[in-house]
This record gives sequence, C-alpha cells and structure tokens, in this order.
Amino acid sequence: MLLDGVRVLDLSRVLAGPYCTMILGDLGADVLKVERPGSGDETREWGPPFDARGESAYYLSINRNKLGVTADLSSDADRARIHEWMGGADVVVENFRAGTLERWGLGAAEMLRAHPALVWCTISGFGEGSRRPGYDFVVQAESGWMAITGEPDGEPIKAGVAVVDVMCGKDAALGILAALVGRGRGELPPERRHVRASLAASATAALVNVAQNVLVGGRDAARWGNAHANLVPYQLFHAADRPIVIAVGNDGQWRACAAALGLPDLAADERFATNPGRLAHRAELVAMLQARVASRSAAEWLARLDAAGVPAGVVKSVREALDGAAASPLTGVAPSVPGTVRRPPPRLGEHDALVRAMGWEAFRSG
Repeated sequence: MLLDGVRVLDLSRVLAGPYCTMILGDLGADVLKVERPGSGDETREWGPPFDARGESAYYLSINRNKLGVTADLSSDADRARIHEWMGGADVVVENFRAGTLERWGLGAAEMLRAHPALVWCTISGFGEGSRRPGYDFVVQAESGWMAITGEPDGEPIKAGVAVVDVMCGKDAALGILAALVGRGRGELPPERRHVRASLAASATAALVNVAQNVLVGGRDAARWGNAHANLVPYQLFHAADRPIVIAVGNDGQWRACAAALGLPDLAADERFATNPGRLAHRAELVAMLQARVASRSAAEWLARLDAAGVPAGVVKSVREALDGAAASPLTGVAPSVPGTVRRPPPRLGEHDALVRAMGWEAFRSG
C-alpha cells in the first residue's frame, strides 16, 4: 500500500476531516479516529437511514479503514493519551474551533515544536483565525456556488451533495501528502508541516472557469440551469422517454452531433459552424435540437451519439448509478484513489481497550 506504516491521528468530525482521513486510510495509512465519549461524531445521529446496528448511513460513508477510540479532553488521563498518540503519529488531522486544543495544551504550534517529524492538518470553515462554524451549505451560499446553480429565473440552489466538504477533504489530503513528501526530503520547520485547508478556500478555488469568466469579462456569473455559459449544445434534452445530456466541446463534435441526430441542414448552417456562432444563436439552435431529440427514445439517441463519438449520457437516479458499482452498505462506495477497503467504520469506542493497551501497535494486532 502506498501509505503503509503512516500513522494518522484523526481528531476531526462531520465530513471534510473524516473524508480526508478515510482517503489516507484507503491508501494504506493507519488511521486512529478519536471521538467524544457518549455521543461521538455528530454524523452518527444524522439519519435515517440507520443500519441494523443503529449506525447512520452518513457516518458509514466516510469512516472506513479506521480504528475507533473515545477520549475526553477534560480528562487529564485522556489528554495524556492523546499527547502520547500524537507523539507516535506521522499526521494529525483536526477541525476544532481556533483555540480549543491550545487551551488543553494540545495545540498545533506546541506539538509541531515537540515532534519534528509530525505533519499537522487544520481544517476550518473560513480560514485561519476565524471562529465561524463551517457548514457546507453556508459556504456554498457565500462562495458564489448557489448563485450559479439553478434555473435562470429560479432561486439559487445548493448542490445535492456536500461538494464543498468533499473538495476540502481532498484538498486537505493533497496538502498532507505534499508535506509528507517534503518531510521525506529533509527536516521541515514547523510552519511548513502545518497544512491548513478551509471550506471557503476550497469552494472559491473550485469556481475555476466560472471565476475566470468574471475576472476576464468583468460581468458577474449567471445561473444557466442545465446549460453551459461557454458551450452550445452542452445541456439537458428530453428524449421521448427520459432526459439525456449532450456535451459538445468542439466544432468537430458539433458536426458529428448534427449528423447523428439526423440534422444535416444544421451541420451545414454557417451560423452554427463555430461555438461563438452557436452561443449567439443559442435559443434558436436549442429549440430545434430539443424538437428532434423528443422524437425518439434516449437509448436510440445514445447509441447514435456514442457511435459518432459525441459525449452524451442518460440522466440516472442514484440507485441506477450504483447498479454494478463496487459499493457496500457497510463500507460505502469503493475508493476513487488507488486504495483498498480493509476495515469497516468503527463503532463508537470499539477499539478503546485494544488501543489503550497497545497504542499504535494495535494496527499490527490483526
């Protein structure tokens, strides 16, 4: 495994942090998840649905490949254990509010000075120094995501998945991996071993081309529904039985698309020959395409478009998308990174006795 032997102390909860540490666990790291006694990670109660053991689907989705223990920061003995675990770790991941760990003598600056090989990752909602709680929905609203999601004449809409949390978790994992590589090349000062990720920074950076459109064009971004600000046709169409999407990315694909749809006149029309022309005549062109697509089934159009090399797909439900995928009700969807599923998500305090007796060697106990 790529991270075999790398020890990760997971002091995070909810989504971005646990998702980050799950990625590291999928890659082979030994991840020790520390939770509050009694209640544990908030997502344990985020349901229904709950499985037969009472575990929420939300919690299960982001906590595989970890051992689970409980610890109370107000307990001298438990703080001593956390300090010991930090001393044996390669990475600490936490998303406490600023100042919380410092009050208990477990802050990043102190621990990084005490342990010259330790990499520390702080995940926050709005960046260093902010005490605002960071929730995906709020950040989607404030980062511009909701303003560009939804129908042009409708309300701003959030994405159906907590995409900001997911992106931030991936950004955090990327930063941790970079710090581990840097550490492997020689001793790093504490500030270079402190990785910081925030929901707000991840969301803003992920605006990518939409942000650049505003920076270059000077006009604010708009909502386009299922269409695209820069490409036509690149949107949803209704076939005779169900919706499909057609995503034309260049002029060659446009000619192939028109031919596959049986519209040779459109392919020959100079108004539509280039993408700027198609953008200028968006409404007229889309109306003609929609009328044609509505005449046949989704399966027939997809077969024709696929044969012509035109990117297209049917709009599937989540159940349909999972059909045939490597996924489990206990351990979730298979890793998207080159990793493996080795352990189910831990029950609250499941490994307390084992880890308190053996420390990090508990991962070698089988």
